[in-house]
Amino acid sequence: MTRRTALFSFAAPALLLADRQAVGKQLLAETLAALGGPAFLAMNNRTETGRLYSFYRERLAGLTRARIYTRYGMAAKPGELAVRERQSYGKDKEDYAVLFEETAGYQVSNRGARALAPEVWARYEDSTLRNIFYILRQRREEPGLIVEHKETGVLENQPVEVVDITDAANRLVTVYLHRTTKLPVRQVFYRRDAMRYRHEEISIFAKYRDVGGGAMWPWNIVRNRDGEKAFEIFSEQVTVNTQLEAKLFELPPDMPRLKPL
Repeated sequence: MTRRTALFSFAAPALLLADRQAVGKQLLAETLAALGGPAFLAMNNRTETGRLYSFYRERLAGLTRARIYTRYGMAAKPGELAVRERQSYGKDKEDYAVLFEETAGYQVSNRGARALAPEVWARYEDSTLRNIFYILRQRREEPGLIVEHKETGVLENQPVEVVDITDAANRLVTVYLHRTTKLPVRQVFYRRDAMRYRHEEISIFAKYRDVGGGAMWPWNIVRNRDGEKAFEIFSEQVTVNTQLEAKLFELPPDMPRLKPL
């Protein structure tokens, strides 16, 4: 092997990696533009109203009317959440809710607030940090975030570009972008629970619509866990940047705190 050949052999993988990252960043920029660009980034809050289904071992376990309120905060430190979310359940009025703050979550009812089990909170935190829409809205400029083009392929008869996104804490999510529209159609990541068991988490996004000013959002979201459907929402209305009351995202100071189960 000549010196020139040796230099090329060492340089080629680095060049390929640089190319994959350049293509990945370009694809992510195109995805942000497809979602509305400035309009998507200006989405300070969102309300999704519709039917929510829960499943257990592929069988329907629950059906309810739901409103999911989301309020974005200022950019947080890398690896920290900067969003609050309230999942409100009930047809005409709120029967109960789940409130996610930046560092904790609670079940809320007329009896009081009960802190979520650590595993439930950890799953929410991890899934939010790896959510492609959250990454684009809150984390795209985060130090240490690496975007790489993985491959071009076909997913359920849809042509896709596949991108890996890895943060400074080595959280990895694989995102499938429609090759024509550049909108996310699926994301996959793996996490470990407190017992170190490995779980596969898949989210599927469909039925994108303009929710205001050119910002796009999927009205049908499915989440599969370990190969089984766990959750699905069919939105009937999605609004953004409305006057949401601050109390939606806070526990009243006088609300009783219930013991964890």
